[in-house]
Amino acid sequence: MNGEHARQGAAPAGTLPAEGAGPAPAGARAGRWVGDGLRFAFGTLTVLRVRVHRWDRAAGGAAMVLAPLVGLVVGALAGAAGALVAWRGGGLLGGVAAVAVGALLTRGLHLDGVADVADGLGSGKPAEDALRIMKQSDIGPFGVLTLVLLVLAQTAALAGQFTVSPERGVLAAVVAATAGRAALAWGCLRPVPAARPGGLGAVVAATVRPGAAVAGTLLVAGAAAAVRWRSGVAVLLGVLAAGVLLRRCVRRFGGVTGDVLGALVETAATSALVALALL
Repeated sequence: MNGEHARQGAAPAGTLPAEGAGPAPAGARAGRWVGDGLRFAFGTLTVLRVRVHRWDRAAGGAAMVLAPLVGLVVGALAGAAGALVAWRGGGLLGGVAAVAVGALLTRGLHLDGVADVADGLGSGKPAEDALRIMKQSDIGPFGVLTLVLLVLAQTAALAGQFTVSPERGVLAAVVAATAGRAALAWGCLRPVPAARPGGLGAVVAATVRPGAAVAGTLLVAGAAAAVRWRSGVAVLLGVLAAGVLLRRCVRRFGGVTGDVLGALVETAATSALVALALL
């Protein structure tokens, strides 16, 4: 029960609801679902100052399904910055700018998850100890190496696209960012548990129906393919790569955490960029 309902008071048990006070129309419920989900998604996955009205599993699940819209905004802004820099400084600097702006817009949240997951997987220790390593503030050698290689791969792939044309660079940035966020829904499928209580992972774990994850991925891939067919293939390959990592993390840690979800985003995004470079 929320505060407003508590102030108004609840109807006595067994009484009929007031006339006209039935369930909200389906359209209104859908609107609230989208609104709460978008606020949750932008408020937790970006630096944008968006007020999160609800911090619960329903809003979290909606946010994970709608997360590609966050990727669209982040990718467009990062791509625009990269195109502007590439126009004056060349494709390499454009790639650097796009990666940097993308990281700034997300507080480096997903990159931090990559480093933590790499340290946890590379530790070779039992799940409980590996999860404790992932919570530490410092980054170990596995995390550093993985982070450096990932950022280099993203920069090189984007630089190649910006060298071809600014439009190709912007498209690549958007494709990578949306593919990365499409992977979030797969990390939050209902059969997949949280690896530990507390944190973002516990709020959103097992909140997404498989059908919603499939539909979201196909929508992102279809939209990308409508612009350039290779982009649609890159989205699918990126999500597939994230799925491989997800399977490994669930077996290793017993479920997902916020760090695992961040690693899925960066894995899908990087794999999509590499696919674009090779196709």
